[in-house]
Amino acid sequence: MKSKIIALSLFAATAGAIALYPAYQSIGAVTPLTLQPLPPPNATPLAEPPPRIEVVFALDTTGSMGGMIEAAKEKIWSIASSMASAQSAPEIRMGLVAYRDRGDSYVTQVLDLSGDLDSMYAALMEFQAAGGGDGPESVNQALDDAVNRISWGQDKESYKVVFLVGDAPPHMDYSDDIKYPQIIKMAKQRGIVINTIQCGSDRTTRQNWNQIAQLGSGSYFQVEQNGSAVAISTPFDEKIATLSEKLDETRLYYGSEEDKRAQKKRLAAAEKLHDDASVESRARRATFNATKSGKANFLGKGELVDDVASGRIDIAKIKPEQLPAPMQAMAPAEQQALIEEKAASRKVLEQEIDELARQRADFIKQKVEESGAASDSLDYKIFSAIKEQAETKGLHYETDAPDY
Repeated sequence: MKSKIIALSLFAATAGAIALYPAYQSIGAVTPLTLQPLPPPNATPLAEPPPRIEVVFALDTTGSMGGMIEAAKEKIWSIASSMASAQSAPEIRMGLVAYRDRGDSYVTQVLDLSGDLDSMYAALMEFQAAGGGDGPESVNQALDDAVNRISWGQDKESYKVVFLVGDAPPHMDYSDDIKYPQIIKMAKQRGIVINTIQCGSDRTTRQNWNQIAQLGSGSYFQVEQNGSAVAISTPFDEKIATLSEKLDETRLYYGSEEDKRAQKKRLAAAEKLHDDASVESRARRATFNATKSGKANFLGKGELVDDVASGRIDIAKIKPEQLPAPMQAMAPAEQQALIEEKAASRKVLEQEIDELARQRADFIKQKVEESGAASDSLDYKIFSAIKEQAETKGLHYETDAPDY
């Protein structure tokens, strides 16, 4: 009997507590803690996004700039490799504003910032020097486009920089132009540094270029009319270029129809580069693609071999119509075998390119030391500006010399 009474008492007490629980909450009673599940012991923390470098070249493309334009075509990949040598392997995006003057075939042409340097380079290859010859050029319009028509990132920690390259002063007599002092104020508000590179020795240009660099918190450089770039061919360039073309052939792309159109454009740009660019330039591109920063340019978005080999994507979960056309009719085992074959070939080619790139770098270093004039080159001056200015954004370069 006593045990029944005790049981009934416990039941009543429990029921009363449940009935009164809302009242306890209303008068400030402590709410039981909700424990969050701990992450699994081997969980991979989210990776910090890499630092970013965004660089736009505002390049005079009038008739007198032929030598500099050709130097730019040869050195873009070296400049990219120099930027990529920062300790933290930055994401690199490049853009271009080509400019001439009113009355020429165009005033400006704008190539927006992109990590797809192959496509940017393919467009750069189309530019030829023409027009001009009458003194001042549309420099103000070029700077305005570089600041206001380019899709600069919103991250305040990114290193954002414009290199203004030309040999003639700006038109200050166009009444409907925004003048460069006002444009530079807008650039500073967006955290964009402006450097100037003068080709030749025109006195008025030197005065304007100096002032633009000072107002833009940048540096002023003067080079010869042909650009003063270091141009060294090596015994390794031809082999590296050949291996690079074979490496490109290991890429397979998948995705939506829109993705495939973008991928087709990327592949066409690479094909143009292999067909039309110099052997030296193709070797420089391969050297850049071999860096951690250059991997984004090599792979792009939706590269099947890397995505499957890394485990990011299960090929069985990809819709057949999203696969490359030759793979759509293959059996799953055939698809997997093709990917494994491409991945194995890629690994061998990358190892060969890495070794040859080291030999190439040693060869160039020796030649530069023998010449003793590297500090006057376009390569050195651009790298020196980047090294000093990027330091303020946490990008550190241990070397004092650029990649050539």
